[in-house]
Amino acid sequence: MVQQQLPTLIYPDSDGQPMADNTKQFRWIVVIKENLELLFATNPDVFIAGDLLWYPVEGNNKLRQAPDVMVVFGRAKGDRGSYRQWEEENIPPQVVFEILSPGNRLKAMAHKFKFYENYGVEEYYVYDPDHIELIGWLRSQQGLEVIEEMNGWVSPRLKIKFQVTSENLEIFSPQGKRFLTYVELGQLLEEERQRADEERQRADEERQRADAALTQLEQERQRYQALETLLREQGINPEQL
Repeated sequence: MVQQQLPTLIYPDSDGQPMADNTKQFRWIVVIKENLELLFATNPDVFIAGDLLWYPVEGNNKLRQAPDVMVVFGRAKGDRGSYRQWEEENIPPQVVFEILSPGNRLKAMAHKFKFYENYGVEEYYVYDPDHIELIGWLRSQQGLEVIEEMNGWVSPRLKIKFQVTSENLEIFSPQGKRFLTYVELGQLLEEERQRADEERQRADEERQRADAALTQLEQERQRYQALETLLREQGINPEQL
C-alpha cells in the first residue's frame, strides 16, 4: 500500500500587514528595538526583533503574532525569516512591546493579549504615543497581571526604567542613559567624534611642544660641549672655572 505524503506546511515570513501605521508609531518601534540592541550588543544569547512573525506551535501556521518588538533570552543573535519556537529550543519571547496607532482595534489587542498570555510572555508593554499612556503586565502564577504603577517601573528582565510624564515617555538603560532616537544617536556619535578629534589635536600639539623642548635641550647640550672643547684646546679646564 502506498502511503500518501502530506504536503510540507509553509510558515510565511509575512502576514501582509504594515509594520506601522504612521511615523510616530514607527519611530517608537525603532527607538525601543535599536536601543535594546545596543544594550545587549555584547550578549550573544539575546535575540531582539521588530515585527517578526512568531509561530509558537509546530503544525499550525495560522497561530501567530508579530510583536512590534520582542526580546528572547537564551537564543542566539542572527537573521530569521520568522521565529518558529520549536526550532528555538521551545523558548518563547520573554518580553514583548506593542506601540498603538489609531488603526489598532480593541478586539485585535484583546486577541494579542490572550496570545501572549497563553504562550509564555513574561512581560508585556503597550504604549500609546498619541495619549502618552503606558500599560504593562507581568506574569504571575495566574497569568499576566497588570502593573499598577508604570512611572518608575524597572523591567525585571531588561533592567530598563520607564519614566512617564504628561508630556513624554522616557526609557533609561540600567546605567541611567536615556534611550535615544536614531538622529540623537547620530548626533551623539558626531559629538564623540569631534571630541576625539580635539583630544587627538591637543595630544599632537603637546607632543610637538615636547619635541621642541627636547630639540632645544639638545642644542644647548651641543653648545656646551663645543664651548668645553674650545676651552680645553686653550688649556683651560672647564671644571675648575
